[in-house]
Amino acid sequence: MLDARTREGLSAAEVAERRAEGRVNLQRQPGSRSISDILRENIFTLFNGILTGCFIAVVLLGDLRDGFFYGVVVVNALIGIVQEVRAKRVLDRAALLAAPESRVRRDGAVVAIALEDVVLDDLLVLRPGDQIPADAVVAESTGLSLDESLLTGESEPVFKDEGAQLLSGSHVASGTGYAVVTAVGADSYASKLTSEIRRHSLVHSELRDATNRILVYLSWILGPVILVTIIGRVLTYGGFDQLFTDERWRRALLDAVAAVVGMIPEGLVLLTSLAFGVAAIQLAARKVLVQELAAVEVLARVDVLCLDKTGTLTSGELVLEGTEPIGEVPAELGEIALAAFGADETGNATSGILSTGFRSDRFRVERRIPFSSATKYSGLVMRVDGEESAWVLGAPERVLAAHEEALRRATAIASTGRRTLALARAIDPLPHGAHVPLGDLRVEPALLVVLGETLRPEAPETLGYFGEQAVRVVVMSGDNPVTVEAIARALNMEGEAVDASALQTDDDLAAALERSSIFGRVSPEQKRTAVGLLQQQGRTVAMTGDGVNDAMAIKDANLGIAMGTATAATKAVSRLVLLDNRFDRLPDVLASGRRVIANVERVSNIFLAKTVYGILLALFSAVVLWPFPFLPRQLTLVSTLAIGIPSFFLALAPNKRIYTPGVLPRILRYSIPTGIIAGLTAVVAYAPLHRAIPLHEARSVTTVALFCVSLWILCVLTRPLTTWRWFLLGGVAAAFVLVCVIPATASFFEMHLSLDTALLWGIAVGAVGAAGIELFYRFARRRGLVFDRV
Repeated sequence: MLDARTREGLSAAEVAERRAEGRVNLQRQPGSRSISDILRENIFTLFNGILTGCFIAVVLLGDLRDGFFYGVVVVNALIGIVQEVRAKRVLDRAALLAAPESRVRRDGAVVAIALEDVVLDDLLVLRPGDQIPADAVVAESTGLSLDESLLTGESEPVFKDEGAQLLSGSHVASGTGYAVVTAVGADSYASKLTSEIRRHSLVHSELRDATNRILVYLSWILGPVILVTIIGRVLTYGGFDQLFTDERWRRALLDAVAAVVGMIPEGLVLLTSLAFGVAAIQLAARKVLVQELAAVEVLARVDVLCLDKTGTLTSGELVLEGTEPIGEVPAELGEIALAAFGADETGNATSGILSTGFRSDRFRVERRIPFSSATKYSGLVMRVDGEESAWVLGAPERVLAAHEEALRRATAIASTGRRTLALARAIDPLPHGAHVPLGDLRVEPALLVVLGETLRPEAPETLGYFGEQAVRVVVMSGDNPVTVEAIARALNMEGEAVDASALQTDDDLAAALERSSIFGRVSPEQKRTAVGLLQQQGRTVAMTGDGVNDAMAIKDANLGIAMGTATAATKAVSRLVLLDNRFDRLPDVLASGRRVIANVERVSNIFLAKTVYGILLALFSAVVLWPFPFLPRQLTLVSTLAIGIPSFFLALAPNKRIYTPGVLPRILRYSIPTGIIAGLTAVVAYAPLHRAIPLHEARSVTTVALFCVSLWILCVLTRPLTTWRWFLLGGVAAAFVLVCVIPATASFFEMHLSLDTALLWGIAVGAVGAAGIELFYRFARRRGLVFDRV
C-alpha cells in the first residue's frame, strides 16, 4: 500500500529537478528508413533502369525528341518518393507509445500530462484503457490487469499485484491502481521495441498483388525479348560488320529503343498509386484517416462487417436516466452507496456518470473491488455514520441471479434499449481479490440504475446501405443481449440476439454465427475468435471498435476500423480511423474502394494491351528483319493520347461496380487478345508499305492505324459512354488529328501524311482492327472477362 508521502506524488520542485537532469520520458529513436533508402528503392528499379538506358542512348546518339517517353519515369519516381517520405514521417512519429496523455499525481492532485512530461519517480494513476507511458512498479493494485499483447504477443491479460513490474507500451485491461515510474525515455522497454512497431505491415491488396505479378512476369519476358530485338536490329541493318559504317547504327538504335518503350507499361504503377492517393485525400476531407492506402481497396472487398454497439451504432455517451427501487433497502442508503461508487477517481466511465448524479459526504470507503469484464460487477465496503456495509454494482443477471422478480424488471427495462445496472447490499462478506465471481454470495436488491444511450441518427441508413451492397453486418456487444436486440430491432436488423456468455466452445460460437448476427455479452476473446471463424469460411472481415478490448479483434480482421475516440492500442492496430466518430463515413470508404478497384482494373487492360502489342511488334520485326514500324516518339504519341491521358481521367472517375474476385486473370484474359489484335493491325498496315513508300511515310501511316485500334480499345473500356466520356474520346481523337495537321507538331512527331492511297489503307486497316476489338469485347463481356457497369 502507498504511504502518505508517496500518495502525494512528486512536488513541483522535484519535477523541475528531474527535468533539469534529463530524467524525462523523451523518445530519441533513429528514423525508420533513411532518405537514401527511399531514393534508391524508387529510382533504381528494373523498368527505370531499362528506360533510363534507352533515354541515355537517345540523348547521345539519337534525337532528343525521341526521349519524350522519359517524362513518365520522372513523374512516377517523384510520386513514389513523395509518398514514401510522407509515410516515413508518419512512421517516425508512430512510436509504440501512441497515447495522447497520462494521468499522474503531483502535489496531491491528479493531473493529465503529455507523455514526454512524465519524469522518473512520477506516481501514475491507472484506469482501464490507459497506456503505461514508462516502465514502472505497482505501488497499489485494485484488481489491476494489463494487456501486454503489443509487447509480447500474449493476448491474455496479466494480473499485477503490488511490486509487479509494468512495461511501457502495455495497456490497463481492467482494475485500477498506482505505479511509480522506474525508467523513462530511451531506458524504457517500449523505446527498445519502437523500431519493431515502425515496421510497416501491409494489408492484403489484390490490386497491389496483381500489379506486382504483372511486373514480375514482364521482368522474365523483357530480357530475352530485348536481346532478340537488338540482334534483329543489327541483322536488319547489315550485320555487325556493316553496323557502324554509316547511319545504320543510329537507325538500329532508335528501332531498339522504340521496341523497348512499346513493351513497358510505365504509367500503370503511377496510376495505381495515384488512384489510391486521391481516394485517401478525398476521405481525409471527410474525416476518415487512411493509415495505409491499400486499406481503401480492402473495404470494397469486405463482405462481413463486425460492429460494436456502443460508440458505433449508439453515441456511446451514457446518460443517467434515474433509479428504480427493487427491494426493501432504504433508497437513501442506496444512493449513498452509488455516490461511493462514483467517488472512485480511478474508476471507469460508469463511475464518472454516477459521480454527476449522486454526491454525499457521509461515507468512507474501506475497500474496493474494481469492475471486471470477466465477473461483470464491482464492489465496495463503506462506513456510513459508524455502520459498515458491503455493496455490489453490476450486470443484473450476475447481481440478481437469485432474485427472479427483480431480474425480470431489469430485463424489461433492457428490452427498451436502455442499459441497467443492479445495486445490491451484500449479506455475506465480499470476496477478497479482484476477478473473483460472486458465486453464491447472498445480496439484498436495492436499486436499478437506468442508463440511456441514443442511436446515432445515421446508423439506420448506413446499415441499410450495407445490406443493399451484400455486406453482412454482425453486431457484437458486451451488453445485455436483450438491450442489444432492442437496439438492433430499432435499426431494422432481423434475428434474435445470442447470449455469447452461454457459448462454451468455438464450435458453439461458429454455430451461433450461422444462425444469428446479433450477439450480447461477447468477451474480447470471443470477438477475436469470431473474426477468425468468419475468415476460415473465406469471408473478408472488417471490425470496428473503440475500446482496448477490441484491439486484438481489430488487429486480426482483414480491415480494422477504429473510432476517433478509440484507445491508443485500438488506433495503433487499425487501418482506418473515423476521426469524427461518424459511422456513416463507411459508405464513402466503400465507394472509394470500389472506384479504385474497378477503375484500376479498367486502365490496366489498356496498359497491358499496349505491352502485348509492343512485345509482338518487337519480336515480329526482329524475326522478319524489318525496320521497326515506329519511332519512339510516335509510340509515345499513341500511348499519351490513347492510354496515358484517358487513363488518368478513368482512374479517378466515379464507379460503383460491386467487387468481383479474380482481377489479374480477367486483366490477362482480356488484354492479351486485344494486344494481339492491335499488334496484328500494325503489322498488316505496315507490311505492304515499308518498301513501297519512304520509311518515314510508312511509319506515319502505321501510327494512324495503331491509333485507330488503340482508340477503340479505349472506347470499349470507357463504356457506358456518358456525356463526359464522349467528350474524352472526341478530345483524344481531335488532339491526334491536330498533331498530324499542325506543321510544328507533325514535324516533332515525324508524322508525314497526305491524302493518298497509303493513308486510306492505314485508316481502313485500323477500322478493321477496331471491328475486331469490338467483336472480342462483346464476347469477353458475355464471358465476364470485362465489366462496364458503373
